Amino acid sequence: MVALVLAATMILWMGAQWLGGQMGWDTRFVFLFDLAALAAFFWALVVTYQIWRKRRGN
Repeated sequence: MVALVLAATMILWMGAQWLGGQMGWDTRFVFLFDLAALAAFFWALVVTYQIWRKRRGN
C-alpha cells in the first residue's frame, strides 16, 4: 500500500508540474499540488515507520 501511494504520488505530482507549466497555471495552484504531495509522502513515512517498529518488536 505504501509503495503504491509513493509511486502514484510521484507520478501525479510530476504530471501536475508539467501540466501547470504547459497551461500557464498560477504558481499558487501548482503549489497546492506540492503540498498534497508532501502530505502523501509524510503519510507514507509515518506508516513505514510504524511497520518498521512492529517488525522490530517481534
